Amino acid sequence: MPKPLISILTPFKNTSEFLPECLKSVIKQTYERWELIIIDDHSSDNSYSVVEEFIKHDNRIKLFKNSGSGIIDALRLALKKSSGIYITRMDSDDIMHPEKLTIMMNDLQKHGRKHIALGLVKYFSESGIGDGYAKYESWLNNLTSKGKNYSEIYKECVIPSPCWMIHREDLLICGAFNPDRYPEDYDLTFRFYENNMKCIPSNHLLHYWRDYSTRASRTDSNYAENYFLDIKLHYFLKLNYSISRSLTLWGAGKKGKIIAKLLQKEGIDFIWICDNPKKIGKHIYGIELFHYKHLKALQKPQSIVTVANAKEQEAIKFYFTSIHMEVMKDYFLFC
Repeated sequence: MPKPLISILTPFKNTSEFLPECLKSVIKQTYERWELIIIDDHSSDNSYSVVEEFIKHDNRIKLFKNSGSGIIDALRLALKKSSGIYITRMDSDDIMHPEKLTIMMNDLQKHGRKHIALGLVKYFSESGIGDGYAKYESWLNNLTSKGKNYSEIYKECVIPSPCWMIHREDLLICGAFNPDRYPEDYDLTFRFYENNMKCIPSNHLLHYWRDYSTRASRTDSNYAENYFLDIKLHYFLKLNYSISRSLTLWGAGKKGKIIAKLLQKEGIDFIWICDNPKKIGKHIYGIELFHYKHLKALQKPQSIVTVANAKEQEAIKFYFTSIHMEVMKDYFLFC
């Protein structure tokens, strides 16, 4: 009986410098029954020709040109052209560990439907990795090793776009790449969460994530901070917000003010709290700011926390614990 087919979906645009290393890492996979559906999203360099050369030596690589524009259209086309029972993504500038497909496939076959196979990731760059990316990598891998990715889903994208595998039918249940909402990987992660797709814990380093100055996540306006906050609030209101409970917003910095405006736009009343004595008692956007201990006067409130400082976040979490409130139930960390 033949092994299940895995479809690897890979959009690319102007990554000719990195494509050979990426494609070689796919070809060297120990799990050999795969197809790479690779979509050219209107490259202006010689990326298309690079892929064509690889096709001459491996007919598992299937090359198409994006009939639309942008990564979402490219992913839709890739999924449409794919035939695999299992679906995974790959970025054209990254590198797979040789055992990546084997380990993910084994995890999915062991745990069955309604599960997502994951792996640890490692950033690499010719110029070195900055402190921010190093912290994100450590935070993300800590969640993945425990399978607790959803526990901090409102902070950042907790499932890296090029390091997951799922049963095709489960991806379709989650809406695949249908929504026109950016960042598309973060939106899909929320839909995995919404549809209760369980994260399989993994301690295997399976993906090498390349960082460089022109990487899309650094330069594409669709990955700007406001888009992340829009997605966070959209899914909070849809999945976790309880209309019967009062809502508080903790923090009046840049992100707090953006969330405040979005809540006002949605017509949702909230109580604004903070621990900054210079802001307590002041009014921003017509709303008075209260001391955070005002939480004790409220009946079972829900809180959105927009304070980014790590030390302050720990103090805030300690305070919530002291008043018997739980993360992802009573309070939600938005940064």
